[in-house]
Amino acid sequence: MLTLVTGGSGSGKSAFAEDKVLSYGEAERIYIATMHPFDGESHKRIERHRKMRAGKGFETVECYTGLKKVVLPKGCVVLLECMSNLVANEMFEERGAHEQTVQEIMAGVENLLQQAAHVVIVTNEIFSDAVTFDREMDTYLKYLGKINQEIAGKADEVTEVVYGIPVQHKSVKSQGYE
Repeated sequence: MLTLVTGGSGSGKSAFAEDKVLSYGEAERIYIATMHPFDGESHKRIERHRKMRAGKGFETVECYTGLKKVVLPKGCVVLLECMSNLVANEMFEERGAHEQTVQEIMAGVENLLQQAAHVVIVTNEIFSDAVTFDREMDTYLKYLGKINQEIAGKADEVTEVVYGIPVQHKSVKSQGYE
């Protein structure tokens, strides 16, 4: 089962995604961390997320690029946080996929789905700003938008978290499954 969780910065999407993973029971829980710790702010965010996960039984796997190479325990439950970091890493890091970012990340998502019983992916809603961006940022938004659309199309559930309130856009129930 694939769940996509989106929302703005500080919306509560991470807490919602963690709760979603916990709702799947006692299966082995894997947290795929994509934020490259490159400055003081990123270290603070990483520490905040570690504290949120403390005591919840997550094993952390750091993956900044190359998601399709991740090997997981069969039948585990995965929380990938966050897609927007992974896209930036693939685009800009030396070992990244660069122009092949969309294809590489989608191959990585397929890799996770083949191994895990449940995959929950967190992404960011960054498309509502009415701002003109430079070429690199436009490319980043294009790639992230394409990836989010492809994942949402494959997903069993798509939830947007707004001010801590989950808004279902697609769910197993709405598709006639339970």
